[in-house]
Amino acid sequence: QVQLVESGGGLVQAGGSLRLSCTPSGRTFALNPMGWFRQAPGKEREVVATTNYIGSAAYYSDSVKGRFTISRDNAKNTVNLQMTNMRPEDTAIYYCAADTHTDYGMTYVADEFNIWGQGTRVTVSS
Repeated sequence: QVQLVESGGGLVQAGGSLRLSCTPSGRTFALNPMGWFRQAPGKEREVVATTNYIGSAAYYSDSVKGRFTISRDNAKNTVNLQMTNMRPEDTAIYYCAADTHTDYGMTYVADEFNIWGQGTRVTVSS
């Protein structure tokens, strides 16, 4: 069974940092774009950051640009999201996802990602 497992969520004070990790199981996603998304209570899911198959290109939403960094290590089969200078509005459940319909490319839109993790909760206190 193919799974994506997120870890690293928790409670942090505003201005603090957290590092999320995503570890696939059942297969490798080394050829596929991957990304991080989030959904806050009462809001729609939104893209946070996506990266291409080798991590040489990244896309960030305006709300996290300059504060968050997405990275991937295909040798370790992990995708990470380093979050710094966090704000209360970053509070959400964060999901890792992969787009297995795309090889060697980049994906920007949540609807094009077809493999999703269960999510990890991030809470930023003011």
